[in-house]
Amino acid sequence: MNEHLCHCQDQCAFYHSGSGDAHPLGVDKACRVIDELKLLFEISQMLERSLDLGSVMPPVLDRLASRFGMTRGSVSLQNRKTKAIITQFTYGMKDDGKSGCFILRAQPYIRDVFASGKPLVLPDIREDPLFEDCKKLYGRAVDGAAVSFLCAPIIMGDSVVGAISMEKLAPSTKLLDSDLRLLQLIGSVIARAVELRHQAQERLDLLQQENEQLQEHISNHFKPGNMVGNSGPMRMVYRHIEQVAPSNTTILLRGESGTGKELAAHAIHQSSNRRNAAFVKFNCAALPESIIESELFGHEKGAFTGALSMRKGRFEIAHRGTIFLDEIGDISPSSQVKLLRVLQEKTIERVGSHEPIQCDVRVIAATSRNLESMMAEQKFREDLYYRLNVFPIYIPPLRERKSDILQLADFFVEKYAKNGHKTIHRISSAAIDMLVAYHWPGNVRELENCIERAVLLCDERAIQAHHLPPTLQMKDGSETPRGPLNSALEALEQEMIVDTIKQVGGNISKAARELGLTERILGLRIRKYGIDPKRFKKSGE
Repeated sequence: MNEHLCHCQDQCAFYHSGSGDAHPLGVDKACRVIDELKLLFEISQMLERSLDLGSVMPPVLDRLASRFGMTRGSVSLQNRKTKAIITQFTYGMKDDGKSGCFILRAQPYIRDVFASGKPLVLPDIREDPLFEDCKKLYGRAVDGAAVSFLCAPIIMGDSVVGAISMEKLAPSTKLLDSDLRLLQLIGSVIARAVELRHQAQERLDLLQQENEQLQEHISNHFKPGNMVGNSGPMRMVYRHIEQVAPSNTTILLRGESGTGKELAAHAIHQSSNRRNAAFVKFNCAALPESIIESELFGHEKGAFTGALSMRKGRFEIAHRGTIFLDEIGDISPSSQVKLLRVLQEKTIERVGSHEPIQCDVRVIAATSRNLESMMAEQKFREDLYYRLNVFPIYIPPLRERKSDILQLADFFVEKYAKNGHKTIHRISSAAIDMLVAYHWPGNVRELENCIERAVLLCDERAIQAHHLPPTLQMKDGSETPRGPLNSALEALEQEMIVDTIKQVGGNISKAARELGLTERILGLRIRKYGIDPKRFKKSGE
């Protein structure tokens, strides 16, 4: 029995017997079906590789070109939000008259396919009225073939979300219906990819929306109005404040001097149910031991020499409110005992009286000392420590939250510029570098003092490095300034040039005028210091 291959054996390897039995579809038609199935499988595999249509559609269009003999083609998709029809992917579009004519004349037909959801075929566009003025451009096709136009909808569910169109040379128009049917099937495969991309985009939009809501929640709810900073350690402080503020729990604020423990205490009070009552502050290290008890608990008339009348103590004044005991580690042992009784029994006794007074006060204590070491040395009572340390909050030093330095500096610049009636809008790059590089042993309080000093010295629109204290210009605060005068002058000159170029957006001519130099001299200085003006240019220029 002899076997013969059909004419497209390399593509489908379809065998038929020479006995006279014919394939029910016919050899050529069967080969065409298998070829179409292979094409659909290849395209579906391409589209499954990535949800990014921008990376997979070009090879899909290339494959269509090799299969159909497509000379030009496009895939148009509808914007989900604006509903506008946008041609997103093209093939064979060149800067010539034919491509321009095809894009312009094909648009009405593409819109018709979008509107009707039905495919469209033009056997020869040279005979179509819309392409009338393009006849000269197209002329006679190769071997007398027609220049056909096919367009199929991309349907997702019940909606048309896109259209795939192509221009091809058709030696015979008999197979156009078959090509159009295949183009519809390809549109269905693309529709699935578009649907998956839409689903992924919707999930991404949802995640972005949730992230924005979370960021808004953190900004609006986790951050007290009197505190500045968005670093990780500070967000943890804000979270703790939000958690503990509604309760009556005793709080112990730990941290170095100048970190802002008093601000945190005030934020807790303002976020609590006691916000409408008094917030009383008392520094345990500010007064001698003989006066502390009278200040805290009050005294009766004649209790001691000079007690000419009865006086309420801080605890009585803070009734139904909050008392903030700063530097609690410096309180005397005898006062520690009485403070412990207040925390345990919620009562006080004025100096010179034995009558207990009920006192509803929330206690927030703060210290920069190591209370654990003081307990080991018998300088601080363990029972008092455990009464105070119910909910500890650690306020980080400035060196652990360096990302907040610029935000804090801007806040203090605005504050003291307003107080001093000055128009200072920013801090120069060199000054920012110095602020960030410094180790800030005095924390936020030291930063505030430095900015206040700089604002007083500044007569310009920006704070420069030389307005900052000398300690910030040294690696260690204990160092004394050394170095030749020329080096210091060159550093100042470089700072002024960089700051001016940055201010004018990289415009050398403007920078030269601002500095009082010629462009040539400024160019020499720029080369000397290795400054790249391009990195200061504003986007779009």
